[in-house]
Amino acid sequence: MTETADMSFEQAMAELEKVVGQLDKGDVPLEESIRLYQRGAELKAHCEAKLEAAQEKVAALMTDAEGNPTGTKAVEGL
Repeated sequence: MTETADMSFEQAMAELEKVVGQLDKGDVPLEESIRLYQRGAELKAHCEAKLEAAQEKVAALMTDAEGNPTGTKAVEGL
């Protein structure tokens, strides 16, 4: 298992999908379910942090005519 901090967004999302798939099957013993749930929560937080960092980079790149950053408004549905 790769250390979460070293994972790209795509790697973390792929592992998170596997974790969710295992939990959805419902055939995992209780202790393993708890471990998977904890790993899933860690991966979810990592993905959210990566997305937030990407949004900040995009917002910093977007500027108006005076050079002020724009694009900091929430996007509908997110």
